[in-house]
Amino acid sequence: MDARIEQTPRIETRRLVLRAPRWSDRDRIAQLANDFDVARMTTSMPHPFHRQDAEAFLTRAQACDPASEAIFALDLEDRGLVGVLALHPLKPRGARIGSRFSGPEIGYWLGRPYWGRGLMSEAAAAALAWAKTVWRRRLVVAGHFADNPASGRVLEKAGFLYTGDVQPRHCQARGEAVATRIMVWLA
Repeated sequence: MDARIEQTPRIETRRLVLRAPRWSDRDRIAQLANDFDVARMTTSMPHPFHRQDAEAFLTRAQACDPASEAIFALDLEDRGLVGVLALHPLKPRGARIGSRFSGPEIGYWLGRPYWGRGLMSEAAAAALAWAKTVWRRRLVVAGHFADNPASGRVLEKAGFLYTGDVQPRHCQARGEAVATRIMVWLA
């Protein structure tokens, strides 16, 4: 069942390994993602986040097309999985983002015990370098909720620039649209 997921490349950084999500990650994903403060900063994570939600995520990861989508589990040295980072094809969501930019969109989350250590900046830089080299991407899009300036700092450290656009994006955990600041990375 993991065969298609394993098409995700393995990227090593100073402290992290970006690798394919595995079915054995199910309980760890459910544990870390079942935190409202994590889920409320993403568009698609429900809260509460159960084992079945982790299974649904892994099923989606298995079905992704590796030519246009990459989903990475983030392993920290001896801690194991600490979060997830993905590059998804940009899908029109009824907002301006899809019509103005053509490139993958980066999204990520990190378990609360691992916040503030620079781990996501490290992971994002590695994933963007990979996308530039392997996919030959010169543009990647990102958005962060306006009430999550820490995510904006992660993206700035990775080289993203603000476009000036602020769009409402639905947050499943909050059950409402949230102002989202749009950014782009240009290689």
